[in-house]
Amino acid sequence: MKTTLIRYRVKPEHAQGNRELVQAVYAELELTQLADIRYAAFQLDDGVSFVHLHASNSDPSPLIGLPAFRAFQEGIKDRCEELPVFAELDTVGSFGWLPDRETV
Repeated sequence: MKTTLIRYRVKPEHAQGNRELVQAVYAELELTQLADIRYAAFQLDDGVSFVHLHASNSDPSPLIGLPAFRAFQEGIKDRCEELPVFAELDTVGSFGWLPDRETV
């Protein structure tokens, strides 16, 4: 399962709106119950930095097909003070967080 960490910082006036766009993605995920995806998003204590963890065996991820996710991506450049940076992660271990490679 390919796991990616995405981090970015929004402009202060866009922090709440960005949070709402992310929450809309989760609302749609609850409705669609997409298989083959793990997704978590966090807002850091500075209020403007966000970190997302995404894992999927599919390429491209089924996440990109969600209207709420496309809405989140629209205007991201305008919302951001620091554009998203992507890093592929090599899981060394996890407990109750991400599935082991062998079990997926």
